[in-house]
Amino acid sequence: MKILVVVRQVPDSTTTIKIRPDGQDIERAGVKMVVNPFDEFAIEQGVVLKEKRSDVESVTAIIIGPAKATEALRTALAVGCDDGIHLQDETFGQLDELQTAALVAAVTKDGGYDLILTGKQEIDLDSGQLGPALAELLDVPHVGTVVNLEVAEDGQSFVAHRRIEGADEIVQVLLPALITCDKGLCEMRYPSLPNLMKAKKKPVKTLTAADVAGLAETTAGLGGTAMHAFEPPPERPPGKIIAGEPEEAAQELVRLLREEAKTI
Repeated sequence: MKILVVVRQVPDSTTTIKIRPDGQDIERAGVKMVVNPFDEFAIEQGVVLKEKRSDVESVTAIIIGPAKATEALRTALAVGCDDGIHLQDETFGQLDELQTAALVAAVTKDGGYDLILTGKQEIDLDSGQLGPALAELLDVPHVGTVVNLEVAEDGQSFVAHRRIEGADEIVQVLLPALITCDKGLCEMRYPSLPNLMKAKKKPVKTLTAADVAGLAETTAGLGGTAMHAFEPPPERPPGKIIAGEPEEAAQELVRLLREEAKTI
């Protein structure tokens, strides 16, 4: 069994985000970039399967992004992935989610991967299109928002538990297949310093647009989504302190909620 993990690099959720003066992107200088948290579940799940099963041949991590994205890829390798693929080209940054899925499909379709793992969505754009689109383009089944995964002993199928509104859904799927991972599936281990050093020696294949045959034809007719402008959310109005006796303050609070906030 060969496993592919699709990894994205995103701004750290604790980082203060500022919009560029031209409004076309965020200010990326000095912004801490990390592995997309939902992709962390995918990385760990792939590594756990390799540790528990003798039939897992390899776990490959693939990432799209500039040179800085190597940091996220090395993190996946340090956790336990065997090798990596880095899709690095300026033109890749202009692709939307569907076109990105087509790019990944073009690069990996002949890789013989039995199980493809990725996060359910990215925490920056929150689109969640990559996983389902990739499954469609590779013509394999897709199970989304998986919180528990059990691969059959013969390695031919798996049972997945996924979250749906108000309940959990349990499905059985034949491999090859793709799942998108949700919180609760597992927690990515912290890579140790020795493993971080070993990760630098693991093989990483870097591919540019010139290495992807027929890229224009692959992405043609897909996508069409473009970011026209970025703007920060409106500033919150300052809070109010209601003075006076408790009974009077309560009455004033009710009035404000009804007349100003219009929540009651």
